[in-house]
This record gives sequence, C-alpha cells and structure tokens, in this order.
Amino acid sequence: MITRMQQVVNTFTKIDDDLFDQLEETMIMSDLGPETSVEICETLRKRVKERGVTDPSLIMGMIQEIITEMLGEDQTLEYPTKPTVVVVIGVNGAGKTTTIGKLCHQLKSEGKKVLVAAADTFRAAAIDQLEVWTQRAGVDIVKHAEGSDPASVVYDAIDAAKARGCDVLICDTAGRLHNKKNLMQELAKINRIIETRAEGCHQEVLLVLDATTGQNAVNQARLFQEVANITGIVLTKLDGTAKGGIIVSIRNELGIPVKLIGVGEKIEDLQPFHAEDFVRALFVPTEEESE
Repeated sequence: MITRMQQVVNTFTKIDDDLFDQLEETMIMSDLGPETSVEICETLRKRVKERGVTDPSLIMGMIQEIITEMLGEDQTLEYPTKPTVVVVIGVNGAGKTTTIGKLCHQLKSEGKKVLVAAADTFRAAAIDQLEVWTQRAGVDIVKHAEGSDPASVVYDAIDAAKARGCDVLICDTAGRLHNKKNLMQELAKINRIIETRAEGCHQEVLLVLDATTGQNAVNQARLFQEVANITGIVLTKLDGTAKGGIIVSIRNELGIPVKLIGVGEKIEDLQPFHAEDFVRALFVPTEEESE
C-alpha cells in the first residue's frame, strides 16, 4: 500500500488535484477502505494549504503524521480488579482460541493466576482446542459438555475464579455471526451473569479479527459492536504482510482501540499494540513490495 502511494507521489512534480485524486484512489484500493481514505485526503489537502507545502516529496511524511493522529493514544489491557473478566468474541477462524492461549501464557508469565471458561459450547472442537492451549499455558479451565448453556459455564467459572483467588478470568464465546439474533441473546445473557456474579469486577470485551480479511474485518467489527460493548481489538495474523491498514479503518470508523496484535504462531507471539511503532513499520516497504 505505502509503496504504491510513494509511486504515485514520485510521478508528480507539483501538488495538485490530480495528485490528491490518485492518492485517494490508491488508498481506497488498499486496506484503508473508502471512508478513512477520503478523510485522510481531506485532512492532507487542508494541511498542505495551511502550511503552504508545494513539494510532493513532503506528502508521505504528512500522511504518516495524519495516520498516527488517527490511531490516537495507545491503550492496553487493564486488570484492576480480582478477578478481572476478559470476554473474547469473534468469528470462528479469526484466531480466538490461539489468542486466548497466548494471553494465558503472557499473564501467567507475569505471575497472574488465570482461569479460562470454555463458553463456546456450540462448536464440537472448540472446547478440546481450548483445553490444548490452556494445558500448554499451564492454566486451569472450566468446561461443561458440548451443547450446554454457555452462560452456565461462565456462572460456574466466576464462582471458581473467586474461590481460587484468580486474578483474571478469560471467557471464550461462540462466533456465529450469521445467526446474529442468537449471538446477541447469548452474549447478553453472559453479560448479565458477569454483572450479577462478578459485580464490581472490571470487564474487558476483546474482539478478535483476522488482519488478512481486510475490509471484511471492519464489517465484522461493525456487526459485533451492535451485540457487544467492545473495549478493544486483537488483530491476528499480522506477520509482516502489509495488511495493517485495516487497523486505521477500525480505529477511525468505529472508535475501537487495537490493544493487542498477533504476529505469529508461537505462544509468545502476542504483543501490545503501539501506534507509533506500527505506523513507522507501515511506512517501510516489505520485501515483496520492494521487488
């Protein structure tokens, strides 16, 4: 994406409407999407005028500055109460289970006591997969039989987390977006249980999105925002490919901060999101783009 924008800028000797139009088109075709691309270009036009910039070579630095501002201040996961309840949502295949495993590993290595609630009781393999990851991370799991009520799993897990003095309770959930009504009812029920059984406990609702799905990830975030009070995004599969523009769209269009990024398959490959580092990396061409 950035290389293509740079190529556009390089073909111009002066800043004019054609340059802005071509830049906007290039951004729209990338993971930034239409709404965010238009906004970046509008801000860029204003700044060029305000600062009296005439040299096209200064444009890329200005775009970098605008994107950094759009992403706002970094926000991390907070664990102020004991337990803190982390509800993990997202469609199947986005990397929910691996994210939970990695988060468990991270928290345990920080000395926190973690418990996992296997509340995705709908999908046959979900509980088994989650159990593999919790064993790897060395944390306990609360599970019921496949097909049982997800809210009852969360109910038991909250009681267990309190009884065992856990710092963090992580709840997996089903990701059936095609059946939004059921999903809405299920998440609302889980939320009611958390509010009553874990009253006063801090709650994080993390939406796991796959970076490689581009604008589709923004659409998923929009739909999940209708059914849950999302406090942060975990963007998975950001392993060096130039798929990161999607972060800018999500932050700008939905106002949800990206808190964690998954950058590989290993259990330690979950990192806090730093906007400045991310934008800096975004503006360095990948090997594929350089060729």
